[in-house]
Amino acid sequence: MDLSITASLINQPEWRIIDQSSLGPQFDAKHSFAIDDTLCASVGKHESPATARTWVHHNTIVLGIQDTKLPYLEDGVNFLKNKGYHVIVRNSGGLAVVLDKDVLNISLIFPDRDKGIDINRGYDAMLDLIKRMLKENGSQVEAREIVGSYCPGSYDLSINGKKFAGISQRRLQKGIAVQIYLCVAGSGGGRADLIRQFYEISLKKEETKFTFPKIEPETMSSLSDLLGIELTVEKFLFELLTTLKNHSQQLLSSSLTAQEQQIFQQYLVRMNDRNDKVFLKER
Repeated sequence: MDLSITASLINQPEWRIIDQSSLGPQFDAKHSFAIDDTLCASVGKHESPATARTWVHHNTIVLGIQDTKLPYLEDGVNFLKNKGYHVIVRNSGGLAVVLDKDVLNISLIFPDRDKGIDINRGYDAMLDLIKRMLKENGSQVEAREIVGSYCPGSYDLSINGKKFAGISQRRLQKGIAVQIYLCVAGSGGGRADLIRQFYEISLKKEETKFTFPKIEPETMSSLSDLLGIELTVEKFLFELLTTLKNHSQQLLSSSLTAQEQQIFQQYLVRMNDRNDKVFLKER
């Protein structure tokens, strides 16, 4: 990766900061995906500067579109609910991931000027950011697919072969949202085992056109365990703000504007409709 290229995305005249990491258990993950779509629209129309949004959702399983095709999805969802998890379907690709109080999500929203930001450049910008946030430990981070992890992809972030984060991307209304979930603390293996059981229950060994991952819990961990230091979401959030401050002239703490709130309601309706179609059909 050429950091001189990706640094141009991290270096912004101004970073708008929307921190939603402490809204608590009542903060619904469907809102987060609708908010990122809203910000894509604002940033894409240059009504907002580049934006970094942080978000945490308690005990939530976020399914990908492919997961909705599992033959025994209702059984799998009931299993997760009985374990105390809220289950939603996001509006983009990928597969099931676990969110909880020790998982920090970061969204970086950029304008896509004349399609000048290709997909890899968006991914590399987030990788660059995480490496800079980790400072002394950043050189240990690799970006490659970790087979056996949940929601595997070419931009799985790992240390010594154990995955602690995954990056995704959504492009909408000339805006680009690069999203990452970071297992800051807690048991990465425990989260992976939960998804392993979900797939076993939802598949019941039935053959499907799409090949779902065979989860090996030992392939996943948390940053705290991998680095052998005590990390918290709050500490990591501080590192994020410090890093962005070092790569911009100004940080602007913000929330959605009145106009964005109206757009958000439209995207939220779409998210709710998507989830209703999946889960009402399962009943």
